[in-house]
Amino acid sequence: MSATTTRPAGHDLKTTVATSFDHWRHLVAESFVPLAAETGDADAFRGRMRSRVVDRMCIVEVSATGHSVHRTPALLAQSDQRYFKLNLQLEGTGLLVQDNREALLRPGDLAIYDTNRPYTLAFEDQARVLVVMFPHDSLSLPSDYVGQLSAVRLAAGHGLTSIVGPFITQLAANLEALNGPSGTRLAANALDLVSTMLHSELDLAQDRMKPQTLLATSVREYIEANLADPQLSPASIAAAHFISTRHLHNVFHESGTTVASWIRSQRLEHTRRDLRDPLHSGMSVGAVAARWGFVDAAHFSRTFREAYGQSPSDWRRGA
Repeated sequence: MSATTTRPAGHDLKTTVATSFDHWRHLVAESFVPLAAETGDADAFRGRMRSRVVDRMCIVEVSATGHSVHRTPALLAQSDQRYFKLNLQLEGTGLLVQDNREALLRPGDLAIYDTNRPYTLAFEDQARVLVVMFPHDSLSLPSDYVGQLSAVRLAAGHGLTSIVGPFITQLAANLEALNGPSGTRLAANALDLVSTMLHSELDLAQDRMKPQTLLATSVREYIEANLADPQLSPASIAAAHFISTRHLHNVFHESGTTVASWIRSQRLEHTRRDLRDPLHSGMSVGAVAARWGFVDAAHFSRTFREAYGQSPSDWRRGA
């Protein structure tokens, strides 16, 4: 059976309607990370995806009849990229399973999960869901810290979910409007809201957090608040937390990174955002970089190109 696809150029809105489940399997694997899809009635299955890539965020609205998708250990081995997914249930119900937890999602509910660990997402009947996928390092929170919320239902209308949910819903309703610098800024705002919501949820459960996890979060918050300081270093960070630099390095080693690489990635991410931000269009590339602690323009340009595959000037122009 055939499929109808609308694919404007570049990262514009893409709509795909599949009328065979085999094609849906392919779409699911191509739109996200490698996944296995199943359904109890392949002949009657219908599904549609509307997707858009905005900066490093992928936003996909999925409408489909009953089916399930599985991220298995075997499929994990096919990709080394680390993403979080945030699901917003728009219609129907969905069941998310990860880390021996289950979240039954109803319209308006949110849930986060990690593509770097096995999970299952199942829809018994017709459902519509918005999936927002973004790299681990898009959040200032440690990935293992966020992982403590995987497959936890964030109920509609409660806490910051009552703010983040409607905002994400509006993104889903206006995917075609997420263009250029304004679209990039909205994507950044969405991730900031998600990060704040997750932080709030975790703050409510601090008494259940491991001391090492709390330390890791405190350190990252300190780094975030002091990125503009060119003198920010492992020694100054360790001193601010009354720990040894060796202990500090161990905290980051457990998360699979280093202090220096984390500082560099966060500085690059903020600089990258600001270069596309209309509010900073009057600033030189060097001045934007200096705002986030890069004092050597040549070093910054080289580091930016290594990280993103193009020069800061080309990125700013949208080349």
